[in-house]
Amino acid sequence: MVSFRIATAEDLPIIVQMLADDEIGRTRERDETPLPESYLRAFASIEADPNNELIVACLGEKIVGVQQITFTPYITYQGGWRATIEGVRTAASDRGEGIGTKLIQWAIKRAKERGCHIIQLTTDKKREDALRFYERLGFKVTHEGLKMNL
Repeated sequence: MVSFRIATAEDLPIIVQMLADDEIGRTRERDETPLPESYLRAFASIEADPNNELIVACLGEKIVGVQQITFTPYITYQGGWRATIEGVRTAASDRGEGIGTKLIQWAIKRAKERGCHIIQLTTDKKREDALRFYERLGFKVTHEGLKMNL
C-alpha cells in the first residue's frame, strides 16, 4: 500500500535521482554525490514555508514517487487559494503501478483540505504521455502557459 509523507533532507538524493531519470530531467538536474548545494538550499526554503509541501510516496520504506505542492493566495476568485503541483515523478522501477495516479489523487485531497478552489499544473509539451495521464485524471487544457528562462 502506498503511503505519503513530507520529505526530509535525507530523501533528497532519491528525489533528485527521480527528477533526473527521464529525457528532459537529464538535461536540467544534477544527480551527483554529494548533491549540489542548490538542492539543499531549495529544500530548506520549501521546508520553512507553510505554503509549500514536498511529498514523497512510499511502499514500505522505499520512496517510489515525489511531488511538490504550492498553495498560493490570489486576489482573483474573490481572494481564493490555488494549489499548484510541480515535479511529479515516479521511480522508474515502479512506473505503471498506479503510483502517479495516487500521488495526484492525494494532491487533490490535500488541496481541498487547504480550502483551494482550483488545482493546477503544467507539463512540458514534449511529455505527451504525461498530458494524457493528467487529462485522464480530470485536468483540462484551459489556458496557454508561457515561461521565460532567466
